[in-house]
Amino acid sequence: MIAVKDTQFRNEMKSHMDLVTDDDETMIVTRKENKNVVIISEEAYNNLLENIHVMGSKANYDWLMESKKQLESGQTTQRDLIEVSDE
Repeated sequence: MIAVKDTQFRNEMKSHMDLVTDDDETMIVTRKENKNVVIISEEAYNNLLENIHVMGSKANYDWLMESKKQLESGQTTQRDLIEVSDE
């Protein structure tokens, strides 16, 4: 996580946004009176929303944890995929 002052961010906006997107950094832009702003990439934002959705439902969370437990204990099945024509 990187913190920069708002004036520094404004003066070097492109390079700071490149750090966020290219290096997957989270940036806090500090402002007066503690009115700070957090900047993340669109990809990180979408990932965050997806995680909130999955973790926000007990049924989804329980299903995910059960699947993880099965994977870690080797309870997996391998299957061949079948090609289906578009016709």
